[in-house]
Amino acid sequence: MAEKKQTIVIKKITVVAGGGHGGSWKVALADFMTALMAFFLVMWLLGQSDETKKAVSDYFSSPSVIEYNFQNFGAEITLEKLFLDLVNEPLKAFQQFIEPIEKTPNLLDMGSAKVVTAFLADQMNDFAKNVQVSPDGFDFDIPDTVLFERGSSTPLKSFVEVMDKIKGVTTGLQDAEIRVTSGLFVQAVAGASAPLANKVSSERLDLVKNKIQAGLEFNTVNLKGVSIVKEKRGEVDPQKLIGFIRISIRQKDLTSSGKKPRKLETVFGGSNETMSAYESLTKKPEAKKAPALPQKKAGTVPQLQNPLDSEAEKINRGGLPGADSHEE
Repeated sequence: MAEKKQTIVIKKITVVAGGGHGGSWKVALADFMTALMAFFLVMWLLGQSDETKKAVSDYFSSPSVIEYNFQNFGAEITLEKLFLDLVNEPLKAFQQFIEPIEKTPNLLDMGSAKVVTAFLADQMNDFAKNVQVSPDGFDFDIPDTVLFERGSSTPLKSFVEVMDKIKGVTTGLQDAEIRVTSGLFVQAVAGASAPLANKVSSERLDLVKNKIQAGLEFNTVNLKGVSIVKEKRGEVDPQKLIGFIRISIRQKDLTSSGKKPRKLETVFGGSNETMSAYESLTKKPEAKKAPALPQKKAGTVPQLQNPLDSEAEKINRGGLPGADSHEE
């Protein structure tokens, strides 16, 4: 019987170019069109004004609101703001993911009291004292020792720096009321002269108001001022005769569009590092309070005590007994 021979099969693979019907040319065309678009964009930018070039540069170099908050205020605060935004203004929340952050944000539009507090801590912690954040707005004091020479309205070198920080808080405000209060002791001026103290306090008020007014971007903000002068007979200690400039910012009852403004909320409440996630499920939640401004560690910046704290608190409750005041 003849032996069966094995059949050998030779398979040849021939690659045939697609020619005009292939798709590889589309990739090359897409790369070419992208390069061409970038070229024309560069040519367009070269022909624009310096103002336009700066605006385009700021847009691409500035982080988004969400990214900025994560970098500066931490994940918890950012997530709280994002949650509040999604609940109250979902479309605006998604838009913020891609929009660069404004150089002068409207703090009253943040929606989260923690974000406002963190922003103030980031910008004003070296100068601001007695910071209070409420659903309607916020207050803070600036000791006169960092703004003016003792007993006078002559600005110190740090006046410009402090006012730039304050303008960073007030410039972007919309539908808001700003109240500036200039507080001063009679005994802090030369000769303990009441007329001189009134003059100095009014001049300080005008300087601060004019700086804030010049930086406002929107005409829906009302700016008012009041000068408070108080007697403190027998006191000679300079540390107990420190005056202050108080900035009080509140939302208007209605916005320019006729709607009620969005309040500053606190969703998660204050943080407690000693409590675990399991314990938090069994314990009753504490009453919500406005977060306090974080203070720097001891030894970095001395915490000045404002001797007019109690007097400043009375300003918004109808004035001070035994004090001379006038509103501008």
